Amino acid sequence: NPPLFPSSPYALVLREVTPLTLPFVSLSQNDIDIYSLNVDCKVTSRYAHTVITSRVANKAEEAREAVFEVELPKTAFITNFSMTIDGKTYPGTIKEKASAQEQYDTAVSRGQSAGLVKSTGRKLEQFRVSVNVAASSKVTFELIYEELLKRKLGKYELLIKVKPKQLVKHFQIDVHIFEPQGISFLDTYITFMTNELNNALTKVQNETKAHILFKPNIAQQQKSSALEETLLDGDFLIHYDVKRIATAGDIEIVNGYFVHYFAPSQMPTFPKNVIFVIDRSGSMSGRKIEQTKNALLKILEDLSPEDHFNLITFSSLVTEWRSSLLPATEENVEDAKNHVKTIRARGGTDINKALLTSASALDKAISAELLPERSVSMIILLTDGQPTVDVETIQKNIKMAIGGNYFLYCLGFGFDVSYKFLEKMALDNGGVARRIYEDSDAALQLQGFYHEVATPILKEVEIQYPEDAVLELTQNDFKLFFDGSEIIVAGKINNETETFPLEIKAKTVMANLGEANVREKEQVFQHQKYIFGNFIERLWAYLTIQQLLEKSVSAEREEQKSLEARVLELSLKHSFVTPLTSMVVTKPEDQQEDQVANKPTESGTLNTNKRALCFLYL
Repeated sequence: NPPLFPSSPYALVLREVTPLTLPFVSLSQNDIDIYSLNVDCKVTSRYAHTVITSRVANKAEEAREAVFEVELPKTAFITNFSMTIDGKTYPGTIKEKASAQEQYDTAVSRGQSAGLVKSTGRKLEQFRVSVNVAASSKVTFELIYEELLKRKLGKYELLIKVKPKQLVKHFQIDVHIFEPQGISFLDTYITFMTNELNNALTKVQNETKAHILFKPNIAQQQKSSALEETLLDGDFLIHYDVKRIATAGDIEIVNGYFVHYFAPSQMPTFPKNVIFVIDRSGSMSGRKIEQTKNALLKILEDLSPEDHFNLITFSSLVTEWRSSLLPATEENVEDAKNHVKTIRARGGTDINKALLTSASALDKAISAELLPERSVSMIILLTDGQPTVDVETIQKNIKMAIGGNYFLYCLGFGFDVSYKFLEKMALDNGGVARRIYEDSDAALQLQGFYHEVATPILKEVEIQYPEDAVLELTQNDFKLFFDGSEIIVAGKINNETETFPLEIKAKTVMANLGEANVREKEQVFQHQKYIFGNFIERLWAYLTIQQLLEKSVSAEREEQKSLEARVLELSLKHSFVTPLTSMVVTKPEDQQEDQVANKPTESGTLNTNKRALCFLYL
């Protein structure tokens, strides 16, 4: 196998490719030499700016092809790429996708690998470019991308995938974290750590800053002094959270842009009313149904005594386990677990009737006042099949049944189900869609997502800012807020603003949340020593683009055009590779034509067998 090197938050691979006419030659004897690899990640208030720099030299007496590969988060946007060959820089240029489409189509028609970015797994997508390196020549690759870290289950995570399969003379992962609110905890976990590598890791932390440096030398990387094999093979993880004192959250203002972080904690959770809708069609037979049942058994154990629940199974027919929702007593949960163990897969896939039956059951329970007044009702749909009714009909039926009162969350298992169908149905009803991968840990993936949405602590959250002070604003109203997550609102402010009061309204289990005002708690925050200066403006643009893209999925055609036009404008202005822009990677004139990097979407196809999970909230 050719040597690989993944790195950066989320992996980098630099690979030597030997011509097929020659026998494989190890790097220790000859060929492309990766003499320097640096991953520089700076996180300022959750916004991560990552620069990956790799320097290689061709020590052979003839040209060799170097392949530069980086695995980056799916939520990240590439902002820049360049190659420097013998002192001359070849930059990547970000432009409207349509203007690069002809070049892309031409490359594809010739059998060239024109799409430089593709999905490669659960969290990652791969950037790849190759270039010929002349004999005794050097090339420097540099890739920059940015992302906003999302808080899940009470922590932020940076993942650096490390798998070089070769020794690198100057290897370094350098992470700086700056959180003005203060860092409450910081942990590193390295799956391949040994006593020798412990000395290569240094961590320095104070009230607001942390510096993590991993810099192993050649000897520390080696499995043994007699082997030219590397120990570096696994995940480099950084977890942290920030301090939260102010009830109304934290506001930071830099260069005319503000960001507001709101993440209340230690609040009671709303009771849940759950209907589990389980696909038992023939396509679920075998491993799929067993993993689904294993996940359900664990999830049922996580129900609280205040919760109510029921089970519905469906194939061509829809069957309710009980005629109404039951309290999650120890006895009822045990009976439900025994029922889950008896589920067998056979028949068709009537998703439409199953969802309508579930929505109707919740409506009846609420109308009969059988459920707590202050509670959250959800339908959890587990399916791997294609629906037997036209997807547009199902989407229309479910939207009508929900009537704006429920929240639908869909997890699409793999690529056999229509992800676009699940995504639109979820977004039409205030939820989100996500993929689950059918691996050995699929049951754990189901449980993990359930834990993210199992603890709603606020409903109907609305954050109001002074109208005369705010010129641009991201989303500021949210139907549900889950414990361990975070609300982020960003915007542009009037330069004449001297104070910045805000008001937060929401419903809790006990009562409505009071009007939390930061006029006295949080003054206008300005700090001139940020790790990179205009990060809040870029954070605002990043968040705005993400929200506009999400909104466009469920928008009507004319509104969709308007939303996409705004996305394109912001993408070009701030140099983001998004689904509406492309990056043309320029190469020397004597090499193959320039390549085009397009942002992949989650609705792409792969040859895998997966299934889907949907969460529906009231």
